[in-house]
Amino acid sequence: MKEQMNNAWAIVADKLNGWFENIIINLPNFIIAMLTFGLAFWLSKNIQRYLESIFKRLIKQDSIRSLISKAASVLVIAIGLILALAILNLDGTLKSLLAGAGVAGLAISLALQGTLSNTFSGVFIALKNELNIGDFIETNGYAGEVIAVDLRNTKIKEVDNNVVVIPNKLILEKPFKNYGLTKTIRTTITCGVSYDSDLYLVEQVAISCIKRHFPENKNSEIEFYYTDFGDSSINFRLRFWVEGKRKLKALEVKSLAIKALKDDFDENDISIPYPTTTLVGLQSLN
Repeated sequence: MKEQMNNAWAIVADKLNGWFENIIINLPNFIIAMLTFGLAFWLSKNIQRYLESIFKRLIKQDSIRSLISKAASVLVIAIGLILALAILNLDGTLKSLLAGAGVAGLAISLALQGTLSNTFSGVFIALKNELNIGDFIETNGYAGEVIAVDLRNTKIKEVDNNVVVIPNKLILEKPFKNYGLTKTIRTTITCGVSYDSDLYLVEQVAISCIKRHFPENKNSEIEFYYTDFGDSSINFRLRFWVEGKRKLKALEVKSLAIKALKDDFDENDISIPYPTTTLVGLQSLN
C-alpha cells in the first residue's frame, strides 16, 4: 500500500515538474503573446479614432462612420488574438475557434439576412456618395428631401411634411432620381401668343426677360422655339438653365419666370389668348 502511494506521488511530482518546465520554457512565448495582443488592442482603439476623424469628412452619416471604424477595430483585435495563439503554439485551439466562428457566422447571417442586406446597402450608399442628406430624390414611388441615412433605412421628407422610411436595400436595387447630383436644373415653359403678334418681337422679349431675371449659364444658352399652330394661338417652348439642386427650386423659378413673362408681354402689347370656339350657322336652303 505504501509503495503504491509512493508511486502515485512520484507520478504527480513528475507531472508537476513537467508542467513547471513547460511554463518556464513557454514563459517567453507567453509574454510575447500578451504583448502582441496588448499592442493589437491599443492599435484597435487608435485606428478606430483615426478612421472616425477621416470618415467625418467623407461620410455624413454618424451610424455608418461608427460601423466602419468599429469593424476595423474588431478586425485588428482578431488579428492580434490569432497571432497570440500562434505564438503560444495553440494551433488546435485556433482551428477550433475559426471553425466555430465560421459556423456561428453562417447561422447569424442566415437569421439576419434582411438586416445585413440593408446594413451593407447603407454602407455602400454612403461610400458611393450618390445620395446625401439634403438631396431631393424620387424613389420607390416617393419624392422628398433626404433627412437621415442610418444602417437600415433612409428617411425622406415629402413636400407635405410626411416622413417616409425606406429600407436601404430597396433604394440600392431600384432606380432613383437624385436632383442633388447636378448643380443646375433646366426649366421649361410652354405658352402661346395670338396670331396677330409679331413673332420676332415675341422671341426677343421672351429671351430678354429670362436673361434679365436669371443669369445665363456659361455652358448653355436660352432656347426658344415655336412649336405649332394651335387652335387659338401660335405656341412656343422656352427652355433655360438655373443654379439649383432641388425640385422645389425648379418650381420656384418657373413661377417667377411666368410672372415676369406676363408683365413683359403686357408692356409690349403681346396677347396671350384665351381658348376660343367659333360657331358658324348654316343658312336655310329654302
